[in-house]
Formats: sequence, structure tokens, C-alpha cells
Amino acid sequence: MAHTEGLARAGIVQILHGTDDMSVVAEAASGCQAVQLTRLLRPDVAVVCGGSTEFGNPEVTRDIAEHGSTDVLWLTPSTVDATALRIMNAGAVGLLPMNTDAGQLLHAIRLIADGLGFMDPSVIRPLVRAAALHAPEDPDEPEDRFDELLTPREHQVLVYVGQGLSNLEIARILTVSENTVKTHVSRVLAKLGLRSRVEAALRARSVRPGQRAGHRGRSTDPIRHTQMGIAP
Repeated sequence: MAHTEGLARAGIVQILHGTDDMSVVAEAASGCQAVQLTRLLRPDVAVVCGGSTEFGNPEVTRDIAEHGSTDVLWLTPSTVDATALRIMNAGAVGLLPMNTDAGQLLHAIRLIADGLGFMDPSVIRPLVRAAALHAPEDPDEPEDRFDELLTPREHQVLVYVGQGLSNLEIARILTVSENTVKTHVSRVLAKLGLRSRVEAALRARSVRPGQRAGHRGRSTDPIRHTQMGIAP
């Protein structure tokens, strides 16, 4: 399902119609309509464009995501700020710039439909900066907490996730298999009580690169058909 405005929505719909493994089940022109259609049709992924005031409201994302049947991919304007952080806290599991290309959009959707999260590398640094500026002075979970929960290798993986690296890129750096990295990421999410690698990337702001040596799951069948919703 796609939730975007005017020509932007039409462009996204055209891109999605050009794939064999996705279909657009609805389009929405308002936040209220997006929430209603999502609850009715329960698409796998809702693409929400944050360019408008209404769809930049975290409540829209929260209302779409709260029932657990639909994951939200949020398209962020050129400036990534505290609004994007609130959107992620509201339940979005993907963050992608609006000016992204078709290939990256489809890649993000497929990852999210397979139960993973997605954060474009270009938005990680400003998002982490916004998170740091709005973090409480006395965080509930200090850095020492990671020492108790994560192994040294899991620490490394968490740091690389925070840098926006893919599982394959991390595997090459650590000279291990991609499946091994996937296992580490899954364990990090489970130990820290996180839903996606997007949340892990945000949490990674508390882990220094030099510190310590060393989801609901959906089918990962590559031929699964993803239902989409589009909204502004």
C-alpha cells in the first residue's frame, strides 16, 4: 500500500507495478484514509511519504503499525531531523530518502517484507545525531549494559549495523559467512529486545567502535508476493 501525494505517489505506484513479486492493493490521499485502508487490507508494507505535514505526523505511522500486520517504510524529506526519529519510535521499520532510485526502493521493500528493517546509509548519521541530541541525560541502559548482554563479536556486529553496513559487507570485514552475520544480528535483536536492525542502528549510538575487543519473522522465500500500500 502506498501513502504519498500526487506525482510522487504515481511514480511509486508505477515502479511497484513493474515488479513480479509486488502489488499495490491501495493508495491513500490522507492519513485517516491510510490508516483505514491499512486496517482493512492488511498489506505487508506501507510506503509513507513524509513530505507532507499530515504524513509526517508520527501518529499516522503509529496507527498503521500498531496492529502488527503492516510494516512501515517511511520516505524522509531531504532534511533528516528529530521528526524522523519520532517516526522510527512510532513504529516505522524502514527509512529511505525521497530522492532514492527505484532499485533502492524495491530493495528496501523486499527486506522489510522479509521481516527485516532497512535504513539507508545516507540517513544514519543525521538520525543518530538527532537521537543523541534528544537522548535523556541518564539513559536507562548505560554502555556497561551491553557488556552484560552481548559477546565481543556481537558488539562488533552492532557497531557495523549502526554504520549502515549490510550483512554481506559485515561478513567480508569479519571474514565470516553472511549466514553467520545474520545469526549474530538475530541474537543482538533478541538480547536487546529490538524489533529490527533499524532499532539496532539507533541503539548502536551507545556503543563505541573501540569498546570491548574482539521480529516478528515473515517468510524469507524469495518468490513471496508482497502486497503494498502507498500513502503521502
